[in-house]
Amino acid sequence: MRRTVLNAALARSTRARRDPEAALEVWRERAAAVRAAADIGDALAPDDQAFTDDLGFLLQCFARVPDLTPLGWTVQLRSAEQRLANRLRIKSIHTQNPHVGAEPIERPVFIVGLPRTGTTVVHRVLAGAEPHRAPLLWELQRTGLDQDDASAARARRAVERDAKALTRLAPDYAAMHPLRADRPEESIALMWRTYFPLSCAPLPDWRAWIDQADLTADYEYLKQALQVLQYGRTRRRWILKFPGHVAHLDVIRQVFPDARFVWTHRDPVAAAASFCSLVETLNGVHCKRTDPAAIGRTWLGILAESIARGRKLRRALPDDTVVDVSSHRLASDPHRFAPQLLERVGAPWTHRDRDGLNAIAGPPGRTPARTYALERFGLSADAVEEAFGDYRERVADLKR
Repeated sequence: MRRTVLNAALARSTRARRDPEAALEVWRERAAAVRAAADIGDALAPDDQAFTDDLGFLLQCFARVPDLTPLGWTVQLRSAEQRLANRLRIKSIHTQNPHVGAEPIERPVFIVGLPRTGTTVVHRVLAGAEPHRAPLLWELQRTGLDQDDASAARARRAVERDAKALTRLAPDYAAMHPLRADRPEESIALMWRTYFPLSCAPLPDWRAWIDQADLTADYEYLKQALQVLQYGRTRRRWILKFPGHVAHLDVIRQVFPDARFVWTHRDPVAAAASFCSLVETLNGVHCKRTDPAAIGRTWLGILAESIARGRKLRRALPDDTVVDVSSHRLASDPHRFAPQLLERVGAPWTHRDRDGLNAIAGPPGRTPARTYALERFGLSADAVEEAFGDYRERVADLKR
């Protein structure tokens, strides 16, 4: 009901969503306003112009979606504005203070794998250890030095309002992936060249473009953001998470030469069903109608290709670079396997970590994870197994 009312209220002011060229013109006007607010003039550095153009292309892709809702268009337009504003803020800080760019980002840990494989629990367990630190949602969306408490508090409140709004509009999504301004969040909140927009709507042009995109600049930008967040503060080891990182292990090591990876594994049949359910929920915010079978076809290909690429890239890495984690084993007995995980990434397990795990995972014997119907998305266990090759056997070996 809330979505219906909002879509009706927004319909008149979002007509540009029906015309890709009009959508691009709207974006150019909004981008100019963001630049003016940042007080940087009309001229952009080439990489910032490329960033702006990429966001414009993404908005054009959304405008081509026949069933795009006014709410979906408004969400994406606002997201693009916020991403550009954050980008200009980060670049401005680096320009004004060259010492920020000298901050070393040492031995970061990237959590990778299929989505819906326990990466959130792993992220929070690792980030909670004393020598570690993870970027919080508000820090990724409002990245700044924030040397006074008042400005940091304002940024947190703004992000928390947006997170609560999404929770009200898509409660099922919030149940599967809770959003809190003051909790560790995925790198996707900062990065822009990813497959994530495809979870909001069918975007064939974006899919074709992202398949061949060079993501080096994305990871360099991620590094710049971490340098801002680290500057003037106690240096800790960064714990970063985004399942899609798995397809870019080579680029990550190029930008972060001493990076390590924690690869979470789960039966792809279960992971694919769960993730498709999450995608269907996000589609429901952006589109008047959803097509579960199309969701299944699209994401089975993306997920299988990402894992295949990650496994291939892994062969070129030193053996001690990747730590494998069985989602099944960690979920079944986190109090046993979490200490082993910390040990394998070179961090001590303390009483503080144990108490933190109780808050994250709960006591032993917690409620089993919810199950999702693969068939709803036009898929079968055999189709998933064929797409992933022998990866399912690899996962089964880790459970033993």
